[in-house]
Amino acid sequence: MYNLIYAPYFENYVQLVKSDNLRKTLKENTEEMLEFLETIPEEKLDYAYAEGKWTIKQVVQHLIDAERIFAYRALRIARLDTTPLPGFDENLYANNAIVSSRSWEDMLKEMRQLRKSNLRMIKSFTDEQLNAEGNASNNPITAVAIGFIMAGHVKHHLTILQERYL
Repeated sequence: MYNLIYAPYFENYVQLVKSDNLRKTLKENTEEMLEFLETIPEEKLDYAYAEGKWTIKQVVQHLIDAERIFAYRALRIARLDTTPLPGFDENLYANNAIVSSRSWEDMLKEMRQLRKSNLRMIKSFTDEQLNAEGNASNNPITAVAIGFIMAGHVKHHLTILQERYL
């Protein structure tokens, strides 16, 4: 049984995940994400649906950045490191990621490899490690919750891309 502990602001992401099998969820989520991203027309990549909103490339870079941070948190917590982990300012990251010089193919390749690596990491965790509790952004959280947040975060942004960008 999973010990899903996370801050209330992650509820939106966790609610989007309809399975209680983390490994299967992340595998299917990865396939769904990559299949969708590969269908986005090149002429849309620098499109933002409103002034001040991220472009599609910035959204994907945000997914990459957040995935790295979530994975780092999950690893630290699974290894029973109880050091409080800081939050991150997603807008600061987006403003300082220079996506205009990146190719779409390179971004997709990075996301694919990153998620593949994170899947391997999560598969390596025992149930005890998945249920380990730590602290991130001044809130209690478990490694397994981070895995579900990763999947829900991707689903959230794919929905936004579908509804507002394409």
